[in-house]
Amino acid sequence: MTVPFRFIHAADLHLDSPFRGMSKVPDALKEKLQASTFGALRRLTDTAIREQVDFIVISGDLYDEADRSLKAQFLLLKEWERLQHYGISVFIIHGNHDPLNGARAELKLPSNVTQFGANGMEYRPAYCRNGELAAFVYGMSYGKRHVTENLAARYSPVEGAAFHIAMLHGNVNGDSSHDPYAPCSLEELTGKGFDYWALGHIHTRKVLHEYPHVVYSGNIQGRNPRETGPKGCYLVEVSTSRAVELTFIPLDEIRWLDAVLSINDLHTEQELLQRLEEQAEQLAARGDGRTVMARLTLEGQGPLHPKLSETITVRTLLEQLQLGSPHAWIYALEVHTRAGLRLTELEDENSFAGELYRLTQRLEQDSGAWRQEAAAAVAPLSGHAKLGRILRGNWDELPELWLEQAREHVLGLLTAEGRKDE
Repeated sequence: MTVPFRFIHAADLHLDSPFRGMSKVPDALKEKLQASTFGALRRLTDTAIREQVDFIVISGDLYDEADRSLKAQFLLLKEWERLQHYGISVFIIHGNHDPLNGARAELKLPSNVTQFGANGMEYRPAYCRNGELAAFVYGMSYGKRHVTENLAARYSPVEGAAFHIAMLHGNVNGDSSHDPYAPCSLEELTGKGFDYWALGHIHTRKVLHEYPHVVYSGNIQGRNPRETGPKGCYLVEVSTSRAVELTFIPLDEIRWLDAVLSINDLHTEQELLQRLEEQAEQLAARGDGRTVMARLTLEGQGPLHPKLSETITVRTLLEQLQLGSPHAWIYALEVHTRAGLRLTELEDENSFAGELYRLTQRLEQDSGAWRQEAAAAVAPLSGHAKLGRILRGNWDELPELWLEQAREHVLGLLTAEGRKDE
């Protein structure tokens, strides 16, 4: 039995993170992007106070870089002092972006903040706001940026508490989308004897296991187009029977979203723009009052495909979208459409397009012939200073998608020209 308590699990704050590749956004939105990690931090504090949690654990990467901006450090102190006023403790570890050997200002942490060192696993008691012991919290910071050893191997629970929370900034089961820092296996973590692993480093929230709970809370603010969807923290409630209930709470100020639109039933550019504007409004609604950064992708096939193959058409559509909803900035419009081809008719057609289609069918059945045809097609470019180095690669494994895309593109152009001549 344990006393009931609640805490917040957060990670990867990346305060003052730069937003690259967004040079074309309006200045006001650019400023909002740059300030979004700070806004998410304030929301984290507000949530902790509103939910009356007993403590917070933050599992690494508080700052975006080892040299940490002074503004970020001052803001953290301010937020932690707010939490101190409400009797809420904070436990932190540092990760690969904010290792302890990084340059930082000499600032004294408030008494409610526990920072774990890098020399080995440490543990501290975490108390309820009424003074009762809730759990032991364990942690170990990165002493340097590149930590490739298995830090989890150094963790083991200590007797004296009814609940044990381990904080770790690392890569469980080799997630290829993130650097392999502090690698370990899920089986190893579940066998250690801890009740809750509060993980950081992976920016997508995931519950890898329950009882014991092994949880990535994700980052609190998406920072680029790859980090889509709501971002925030987990509110963790522990009952007297040690039952664990997780509630995700969004904290992000800017939300990155993707959407796909089919051109199948569209015939004019005006119809397409209207449908895109409707999609943008729907994305704005999904932001729940936040500013949305959205990427729209066009798919399907139909009469608009030839127009969408022209750069000027796509650029104009994007410019029109960016004049629209104030709550959704469409930063990219990508085109993956196909021509409205009647391939079954081409199979027997006595024309150049028909012969070309039959050739691609033969190449699909003969990988050797496909490699030979592809190599011959690019041979004239082999003397180019830069392209030549690329084209001297291995042609043994050509993606099948290349043949499909080439067929769609060329036959689409041929059939479009045919329609013009009619």
